[in-house]
Amino acid sequence: MQLDLNLLTALDALLEEGSVTDAAARLHVSTPAMSRTLGRIRRATGDEILVRTGRTMTPTPHALALRATVHDLVQQARSVLSPHTDVDPATLDRTFVLKWHDALASAAGPALLRTLRARAPGVRLRFLAEAATDTHDPRRGEVDLEAGAGAPASPEIRHEIVGHDRLVLALRPTHPLCRGPLTLEDYAAAEHVTVSRRGRLRDPIDDALEALGMSRRVVAAAPTHAAALQFVRHLDLVAAVPRSVGRPALDDLGLRALPLPLTMPAIPIHLAWHQRYDNDPAHAWLREQVRAALHDTCDPTDDNTARHADSTEPSAHP
Repeated sequence: MQLDLNLLTALDALLEEGSVTDAAARLHVSTPAMSRTLGRIRRATGDEILVRTGRTMTPTPHALALRATVHDLVQQARSVLSPHTDVDPATLDRTFVLKWHDALASAAGPALLRTLRARAPGVRLRFLAEAATDTHDPRRGEVDLEAGAGAPASPEIRHEIVGHDRLVLALRPTHPLCRGPLTLEDYAAAEHVTVSRRGRLRDPIDDALEALGMSRRVVAAAPTHAAALQFVRHLDLVAAVPRSVGRPALDDLGLRALPLPLTMPAIPIHLAWHQRYDNDPAHAWLREQVRAALHDTCDPTDDNTARHADSTEPSAHP
């Protein structure tokens, strides 16, 4: 049988998109043409590859087993056939889309923009807010880099931990808790604000308190750290926020930050991107600039485990 290597490219697109129509759009061919290509792939592999389940298509177990190998083969072929070019930041003309946690964007965004304005004036950044539902999908090329506390679950998404942060208690200087040593009992008795894009009134702090036989009173859930800190600024409320990434906002609002009177795990800061960008010189250059900006923002006392990781950890986004 004569081997058609173009089928590998089509198979890679089909497995990533999970849709004949979307794979066709990605490869700039018609939907009927992609449907015929899927038929050829099915005959070549002896497997259905994608099967319809309702309005969507689901990969078969054989297709899932092939996905990583197929993508690696396509990437290697592109690397062989594409000339290697070093990126010149001074002449780079490109728009990158960044989907970051709001606190990270506020803390590390200014430093990143300062670097890009000085070294790559032709680069533009589009910062997208995290949302309760994912409306921009890095698998479809809609997002270049994500940054936040949660590790991506998709095996197609590369990610690394660029640092860690820790929670502190944010409160206004006139809050009664600022008058003396902060005890666990006083902390639990205070009125709290949680930070949750989905409006949840409970978070891991409640689990930690329950393990100690205690509970707290949560009076509001704010969608962002910025909103939570505004509540804290105007009322005798307290909110747990990341120490390092929250520092600029705390300083700007004149708020105090006290150590939590209970032990909470360090917060990992993940940088994530789709594997299609692994060999993109401009994207690799941007990753270096973002990595440096995020690393400088993180608390150095907690940043001792930066590493590359497989994308199989469960998401920790609230």
